[in-house]
Amino acid sequence: MCFLRSVHVIGSLVLVTIILFTFHLMPTDASTSFGLKRAHNGQLPEIGQQAEKLFDQYGALYRDKSGDKTLYLTFDNGYENGHTKEILDTLKQHDIQGTFFLTGHYLSSAPDYVKRMVAEGHTIGNHTYSHPTMPKLSEEQLAKELLQFDDALYELTGIPRTSIVRPPEGVYSENTLRIANKLGYQHIFWSMAIVDWHADKRRGTEIVVKELLDQLHPGAIILLHTVTQDNAEALPLFI
Repeated sequence: MCFLRSVHVIGSLVLVTIILFTFHLMPTDASTSFGLKRAHNGQLPEIGQQAEKLFDQYGALYRDKSGDKTLYLTFDNGYENGHTKEILDTLKQHDIQGTFFLTGHYLSSAPDYVKRMVAEGHTIGNHTYSHPTMPKLSEEQLAKELLQFDDALYELTGIPRTSIVRPPEGVYSENTLRIANKLGYQHIFWSMAIVDWHADKRRGTEIVVKELLDQLHPGAIILLHTVTQDNAEALPLFI
């Protein structure tokens, strides 16, 4: 897999349905919040047959299915809250390259961190320019969100464009998968996540590390947010 740098280790909906003969079909514009049955005790996570089939059709990924004992550290950065430096320092200390899914706001509000991410070999992913609910957008609007982000990233860093996208709040539809593919983007979801987006609510580093370790499995794509002190302090312990 070439979309992310890897770390090698040992050892948020209403579905509208119609009936055609005996088949249940989901409209291509039906909005879906990505969800999964979490991994536990080394077991693999599950997203259901319908989602698996749709993801396979459009090349969307939520885990590495190769079977290799590989982990992918990915971070969603909607805004800066003072903890990204510590996270970047930890990754540098351990010689780990991660993937940062950024918004347009982050590009303009934290340009020095974006430049550092690029300089230290991290991958930049497209989290859209203004963090909208993607299925609510027309094809033209969605294209603008993705391409406007890329234009801003190019102006800041010289990177021509991104090739991977993570939909805000994990909300997608078959249409958004199709449109993204048409524009040259691959959807990247996750197979491991914790409740870590409340910047003002501390849960403790031990809880964070335990919840992550409980979900570990080969090929895990780990979703973390950079806004919490808990994550910044837990990351070196987790690694």
